[in-house]
Amino acid sequence: MSPKRPYLLRALIEWIIDNNQTPYVLVEAGAGVQVPEGYVNDGRIVLNVSPLAIRNLSITNDFVMFGGRFGGQSFPVSVPLHAVMAVYSKESGEGSLFEPEYPDKSTQQVSAPERTEQNSSADAVGPSGVLTSVKPPPKSRAHLRPVK
Repeated sequence: MSPKRPYLLRALIEWIIDNNQTPYVLVEAGAGVQVPEGYVNDGRIVLNVSPLAIRNLSITNDFVMFGGRFGGQSFPVSVPLHAVMAVYSKESGEGSLFEPEYPDKSTQQVSAPERTEQNSSADAVGPSGVLTSVKPPPKSRAHLRPVK
């Protein structure tokens, strides 16, 4: 049987969008993942895959690909499906974690399809400059102040 992860990923993204929320995809930024290195935090990156933030989303049985903008610069993003760790809504946190999946030898040799001029558009920013990557907020210590 074909893998179920691409079907689940497509369905969850569609469900989140249908509920007027923003779909985020958590990716382990390891081998085969093509994302801007400057946006990787602790070996992971969170990608906003909202239609307003990206262009030409393609989810095949092997890869998630789209054109995005990071800090105003266009960048073609390619993520092997085994690197997708979770998909969730920015607003509610609803979504799903995926079991770790390790590529077998047949998928390790698969490379991302070539991006054509048509599907690597430089205009991948939505209104108000929405980025395709959102760094999680820095963890800060809890602090209390005395109230008089």
